Amino acid sequence: MKIFKRYGLIGYPLSHSFSKKYFSEKFQRENIPNCVYELFPLENIGELEALLKTPDLIGLNVTIPYKLAVIPFLDELDALTAARIGAVNTIKIYSDGSTKGFNTDYYGFKNSLEDWLEHRGEESRRFKALVLGTGGSSKAVTTALEDLETPYIQVSRTPKDGLLTYDDLTREVVEEHKLIINTTPVGMSPHTAVAPPIPYEFITDRHLLYDLIYNPEETMFLKKGAEKGAATLNGLAMLYLQAEKSWRIWNEPDRQA
Repeated sequence: MKIFKRYGLIGYPLSHSFSKKYFSEKFQRENIPNCVYELFPLENIGELEALLKTPDLIGLNVTIPYKLAVIPFLDELDALTAARIGAVNTIKIYSDGSTKGFNTDYYGFKNSLEDWLEHRGEESRRFKALVLGTGGSSKAVTTALEDLETPYIQVSRTPKDGLLTYDDLTREVVEEHKLIINTTPVGMSPHTAVAPPIPYEFITDRHLLYDLIYNPEETMFLKKGAEKGAATLNGLAMLYLQAEKSWRIWNEPDRQA
């Protein structure tokens, strides 16, 4: 079978990939012919320059640790997402070889949070949020929260201006911020016995805990919250939503000559 369209994922390491399984099954399920989704583990981001010249390559997903590092290699950033967020997780490659970076994590998080809150009869603007972490994923989350008019403050392992550290999370802070979002990899498989070091004793049944991690299905962060009566959600819905958004971006009409 001749491959007319090639897609893939860059990152390092790529020991397991939701994206490859998801898109391979999508091609089969939806009878999408002549497409393949491949893994491209890049030990150095400098390898991206040659990869972008791969024949028939239409689009890439980007994962840890390259969501920020890819930006200098791209010709353009999407103004609504990647340029505002400062991180890229989707690259579209046009027929003329030019490239544009997008952030579909933004759409995945924003829409999954809205769906969850709507199902619960809640409004995002009624919450104050704690965002655990300051990496590339947190940038998509905080931008989405701003657009949802949800006040937030970020929590960092190290002291930084305008941020809290984990040691700053007093009872008052936790009680005031009912929505707590983990954007860090802490608790991700295979290191499932650990959780972000927040004071779980202050979590109540009025809290909502959202973990961007989807493997395992219930992280220690979510388990500890559930034990206190909190509502919990993992990152699987976000993952599906961002993947479908990537697919739509890749298959938008090419640039006009």
